[in-house]
Amino acid sequence: MIVWLNGTHGAGKTTTSALVQQLLPDSRVFDAEKVGETLMDIKPGLPSTNNFQHWPPWRPLVVETARRVLDYTGGTLVMPMTVLVESYWREISAGLAEHAIEVRHFVLHADQATLRRRIEGDTVLGSSSFRLEHLEPYAEAARTWLHGEAEVIDTTHLTPAQAAQQIAESVKNG
Repeated sequence: MIVWLNGTHGAGKTTTSALVQQLLPDSRVFDAEKVGETLMDIKPGLPSTNNFQHWPPWRPLVVETARRVLDYTGGTLVMPMTVLVESYWREISAGLAEHAIEVRHFVLHADQATLRRRIEGDTVLGSSSFRLEHLEPYAEAARTWLHGEAEVIDTTHLTPAQAAQQIAESVKNG
């Protein structure tokens, strides 16, 4: 199984994924951003883009990597990864379905003011224009398709530990 944690940058996916992993037996965290980082390391570089998800190899490589890891280890992969383009989500989820991999899709949500405050006050990464620029695309995806495709966890008034507990309980209860 895959527990996919979606949501915009700064929503708490990375922090929450580590906590979810601790609550789910036989689980591991796989950050699909590392696949994108591998593609960014190719020299000379791939065609210029502002987001590695736009490179066509990224999506099937995420599917194939997740499949191979699950084939090797079994258990559950907890995957914190923002995917805001509906066609990209459809490609990934269809690829996983082709391999009979169950996906539990969660969106960590907070209102725009809360997200902006979290990003601007981030003491680890600092304020990030990249993350701030994704607030509106996230809001658009949430309005048009994303919230209909996932279980939404409103983190506006939750700690990451509380969000992780909600996710783990939902997964365990099927």
